[in-house]
Amino acid sequence: MRGRGLLVASVVAAVVVTVATTAVLLLLDPKQPKAEAVKTGGLAGGAVVALYALWLNDRRRRTEEARHELEGEKVADERFARAVELLGHEADQVRAGAMHVLADLARSTPRYRQTVLNVLCAYLRRPFEHAALRALPEDPEQAFTGREREVDPEQDREMTVRMTAQRLVTDLVPWGQAPDAAYQLDLTGAKLVHFRLEGRRFGRLVARRAEFYGITAFREVELVKPALFSGATFHGRVDFRGARFDGGISFQDADFRARLDVTGARVGTFLHPPARPPADQVGALEVQRGTALRADPGGLRLTGDGQPPAGLQDHVQQD
Repeated sequence: MRGRGLLVASVVAAVVVTVATTAVLLLLDPKQPKAEAVKTGGLAGGAVVALYALWLNDRRRRTEEARHELEGEKVADERFARAVELLGHEADQVRAGAMHVLADLARSTPRYRQTVLNVLCAYLRRPFEHAALRALPEDPEQAFTGREREVDPEQDREMTVRMTAQRLVTDLVPWGQAPDAAYQLDLTGAKLVHFRLEGRRFGRLVARRAEFYGITAFREVELVKPALFSGATFHGRVDFRGARFDGGISFQDADFRARLDVTGARVGTFLHPPARPPADQVGALEVQRGTALRADPGGLRLTGDGQPPAGLQDHVQQD
């Protein structure tokens, strides 16, 4: 109804413009041929109709784009729901395929990225056992080198799926120059094997009571919110070289059973050192000026302008 009214209004406006233009031309130059004046007036009126047609086409285009966008969101929602459902499938290849679908969705539909990261992290938090983690926690891949594998095939298949989840988490976390505080990872209680986040820039990392097997590589990672490793166990080597923990870091009750390399690493806001020093520390962790130390550093080697233990209460809940 509204469109019909606009059409009538545009036709009326075109007629008015045509008559007015013709009249003005004849008044200004009475000697010119009337046919020329009418022709010019008709062109002016036609321009009004043409403008209406252009507006109408643009309106239709925007309506069509909005419809396609809504359809695209509906398809994305259906893909997400189906992929999450398939994460519970008994076949390992189906679970791995579902994770790739989720990752593709996160790349093509940015609003899904944090949600997909949450889903992948939730999968990694599921209970998991593998004979190699018990046999050689510092390097599970070499656990059965030179002798018969003592592993349930189902454990191997689940390990493959979990490694896929870890790799996709790493791929989806932003990297580059500027940290993106919008993204966070919750790996509370997860068992992670050769976990890597080198060069990633994001907000918060929660890995309370997590178990890190093999090499943990966080070289040049940058977090603008707290990194919480409270109660975590690092069975293998840990590479924190060049890392930036500007939002603070908690190693409360963390256990470093192999080499910890903090060469060039920096922490700000707060630091909760581990109760026991690392078995083998390389380099010294730089503590920025104004950083609150929650406990005595003990054997953890520090450098920089950090202050003595301050018991900063507004950060206690972060641990």
